[in-house]
Amino acid sequence: MIRDLFQHMGLSAAGRRAGFILAFAVIVVYGWMAVRGPQGIQALLDKHREIRQLEEQNAATARENERRKERIQRLQTSVSEQEMEIRKQLKLLRPGETTFILPDAPKANPTPSEAPTQP
Repeated sequence: MIRDLFQHMGLSAAGRRAGFILAFAVIVVYGWMAVRGPQGIQALLDKHREIRQLEEQNAATARENERRKERIQRLQTSVSEQEMEIRKQLKLLRPGETTFILPDAPKANPTPSEAPTQP
């Protein structure tokens, strides 16, 4: 069919051969750009990786939302949970209770930037 088209156009065998080579080169360049170009395989892999990451974040957010809903439900129904939260927020104590405030633990190994310098 293509050969008939070339013959109809009056191209010689050398011209047909050059046409086939040119067509093959165009196909190869197009294929190379499809694979390595900005919309190529690497971009596709990056998109799949980003989708997986976003799905994981979505699942973590859904778990956090569920945990918070359960906490809200407990605070709405349980008087002891309400009391404990109020006491915690307002830092209230019952008569006879003692609160101990401990200092933060010192760091075990200071990093070189945090190490004291000698003049």
